Amino acid sequence: MLPTNKNSQSRGFARPPLPPLNRKSRRWSPRSQGRPPSVKRGSPPPGKANLFHVIHKVPAGDSPYGRAKHVQLIEKDPNRAIPLFWTAINAGDRVDSALKDMAVVMKQLNRSDEAIEAIKSFRHLCLLESQESLDNILVELYKKSGCTEELIEVLRHKLKNIEEGIAFGGEKTKSARSQGRKVQITIAQEYSRLLGNLAWAYMQQNNFKSAEEFYRKALSIEQDKNKQCNLAICLMHMNRVKEAKLLLQSIQVSPFDARSNDTYVKSF
Repeated sequence: MLPTNKNSQSRGFARPPLPPLNRKSRRWSPRSQGRPPSVKRGSPPPGKANLFHVIHKVPAGDSPYGRAKHVQLIEKDPNRAIPLFWTAINAGDRVDSALKDMAVVMKQLNRSDEAIEAIKSFRHLCLLESQESLDNILVELYKKSGCTEELIEVLRHKLKNIEEGIAFGGEKTKSARSQGRKVQITIAQEYSRLLGNLAWAYMQQNNFKSAEEFYRKALSIEQDKNKQCNLAICLMHMNRVKEAKLLLQSIQVSPFDARSNDTYVKSF
């Protein structure tokens, strides 16, 4: 169980009530005036509906979750999308996706604390397969909110799942997105990434000894220039300047690196 802040106020959780059920079903027929009820003004023609939903990544139909995604992605109104996601959660409509999408929207609106509380309060409604991705969202939310103790706890939990063979659903690789591209990552790569995140969290607490330990462990699995630069920073904070200088000199910057936006390039 993740620690909760007892002093935090549960602002933003006045979830909209479910709309009353309309027990009078109306069927549309060619004799009816106007559009069929399922076709709204501005919607694509029925023949192109499937293509429209595929292109814009919006669920088909007029479900609560579909309406929330339409407002988020098509109308681009994140503030109005949040109560619609709450409606989808209350209605039991794709709760896993609604909770994750709502948390991401809240993070974009600098409402990370609300997103954290939402996930912690409603993740029990989600499938077991969704818990790992919810933890991934919590990691980003804790980073943004500066909740390093909670961040460390989640990261240690995720590392333990890998060590016990629970992560990735028992598979050796999984699909992920990196800079907008779909890639395959291995268990070893994920383990190294999590170790780096854990080291970074200890750096925020000025616990440079623990940060060094986990950066070195991560680098023993996979070389990474960002981690090497952060390790050098840890060494400098521990008055081991000579070691830090040698480490930085060993990092070779290629012409491709010089054109990139990687943070380690800015260290030179």
